[in-house]
Amino acid sequence: MTLPLAAGRWTSIVGPNGAGKSTLLKVLAGLMPASGGQVLLHGRALHAWPRRERALQLSWLGQNEAAADDLTVYDVAMLGRLPHQGWMQPASAQDHAAVEQALRATQAWDWRARALGQLSGGERQRVLLARALAVQAGVLLMDEPLANLDPPHQADWLLLVRELVAHGRTVVSVLHELSMALQADDVAIVAQGRLRHHGAARDAATHRALEQVFDERIAIHGVAGQWLALPRLVPHAIQERE
Repeated sequence: MTLPLAAGRWTSIVGPNGAGKSTLLKVLAGLMPASGGQVLLHGRALHAWPRRERALQLSWLGQNEAAADDLTVYDVAMLGRLPHQGWMQPASAQDHAAVEQALRATQAWDWRARALGQLSGGERQRVLLARALAVQAGVLLMDEPLANLDPPHQADWLLLVRELVAHGRTVVSVLHELSMALQADDVAIVAQGRLRHHGAARDAATHRALEQVFDERIAIHGVAGQWLALPRLVPHAIQERE
């Protein structure tokens, strides 16, 4: 099964723990080799792109991303501009403008002079998201971007993603929050290391595939114009696992 990704669309990758969601995202980013297939970017094999050109096309936010705690928030976000800069070249006015835009988009601008190590987990995540946004790539890949974010900032993230796709960007996110994943344009369902389903988030076939891959322990319901994944409480299932 192929996973087509189009400009101006958001695809969420979901599935049980250990299903291979992060692995798939890393393959799409070129961080891991594709096994038994290939990844095409604008019709060209991803591995054929020069590294710098690929870095300009693909922006990455990984799970539990490492960053030096003594760097300022501004400097961390500026790392996203490295693909645009020559060797030992100072940051340009365009670089500074992109960093400010990214930090304001994630509501992290007021902390720009603070060290990353002084921030909470949620604040740190917003700074790392700003770093990914500062690249201004056409494709943004995010692995668990909602980690450590409280509900209001999760809502802010959702609005940001919708704004990105409205401007023609491609967004791919691995999410555990199924109700948030159902806000996407498309949902890719992964299980046992394979892509099991890919379809529109609103389609009944996608909802049914989600319920099945989670062993009927969830149910998809329409509430106030949105799709929500709610748990099915099955006491005997707990007893069987004990």
